[in-house]
Amino acid sequence: MDILEAMRVIKKHAKDETSANIIKELVEQIIDERDQVKKELSLLEAAIRNDYDSIIITELDLNDPGPRIVYVNDGFERMTGYKREEVIGETPRILQGPKTDRATLDRLRESLVEGKAFFGQTVNYRKDGSEFINQWDIHPLVNHEGKITHWVSYQHDITERKRVEQSLIDSKVEMDDFYEKSKHTILDVTDDGSIRFANKSLQELIGYEKEELQKLKVWDIMPEKHGEILENNFKKLWQEDFSTQPDYRFILQHKSGLPVQVEASIKPLELKTEKVMRIEVSNISLRKKVLKTLYQRNQDFSRIFNTKSDFKYGLSFSDSGNPDFRWISDDVLKITGFEQYECEGYEGWKKLIHPEDREKALNHLKKVSDGRSVCSEYRIRDKEGNEIQVMDYAKPVDISKFDIKGAVVVVKKDQEEQIV
Repeated sequence: MDILEAMRVIKKHAKDETSANIIKELVEQIIDERDQVKKELSLLEAAIRNDYDSIIITELDLNDPGPRIVYVNDGFERMTGYKREEVIGETPRILQGPKTDRATLDRLRESLVEGKAFFGQTVNYRKDGSEFINQWDIHPLVNHEGKITHWVSYQHDITERKRVEQSLIDSKVEMDDFYEKSKHTILDVTDDGSIRFANKSLQELIGYEKEELQKLKVWDIMPEKHGEILENNFKKLWQEDFSTQPDYRFILQHKSGLPVQVEASIKPLELKTEKVMRIEVSNISLRKKVLKTLYQRNQDFSRIFNTKSDFKYGLSFSDSGNPDFRWISDDVLKITGFEQYECEGYEGWKKLIHPEDREKALNHLKKVSDGRSVCSEYRIRDKEGNEIQVMDYAKPVDISKFDIKGAVVVVKKDQEEQIV
């Protein structure tokens, strides 16, 4: 309500002009205060926009049914799918669901009861039932007397960040070969820099045979400038048992002349006849290559899923463990000639997936049902029985509707290398 509308109401109900003016001044003051609060709130939102997606302000009372929401910003609407008018008067518990961590909520309540700020994260649910990982930063709001009157919660959707982190964790199998080699890549060096021993992994890393290495100094297997630095400082470092830092980074030189960036831990080793420095080498160049590949794969996953796919689907596993299409987009007709209803259920899934690739497609879906986003390539069939090579990127979603959501892209010969 603006001041003009307020004046019409005041004049209609005031006893006389004097009363109307008094009420008018009071209303103007209230409107000014309201506008000032809105301005301050707008400035606050602008200041934290890069760090947080949404803001919720709730009442103080933590008892059932919980602190009621008195304010949410536009970011809250975008993040959760709820309209402002749907949540005012409700509690933040409307965002909770089966996977919301009870222990985190208990810690949250303990902090708020003590009047302390709280920082944490757990699974929350949007209006459509889909999950997201919500990171909270909750602080008390106090009045002029220093008493807490409300709670303000700054929130951030960190689902994508967690997905990438999980993807890197899930890719441990792809890294196993690297770790297996790196943790056993060993070089023993004597007090004059001579190479006393180099295991098979180190030999493979830089392309030298054991007999060749035993004729060299450690700085001979480095690029010239790096070797000079080590040679000039070697005696001092030896006296200090290379204990000046926990790990060293330097560059070795492959026999072909190519550089190999490594990270090494160095510790003294007392043999029966002499003391040597044991250097355990980790191949940073290989690590970077693997991580770059994983990052690129994540980018490809996102590109496939977020751009227009050839068709999408929702799927869950039946009690008997069979994959059932709950829904499939109408684009499937253009690709395969099958109507949507023809692809529903387990029979529809079998009809669409090439018989020789059903086991591969099933294993793909089982990985997703374990909570991972997975990309896999296999064949489907059209209504005429022709095979179609596709790339399927699937991710887990809310189990109350369907377990898995997937986006399928037809792999054409000229783009197969790029996508894979």
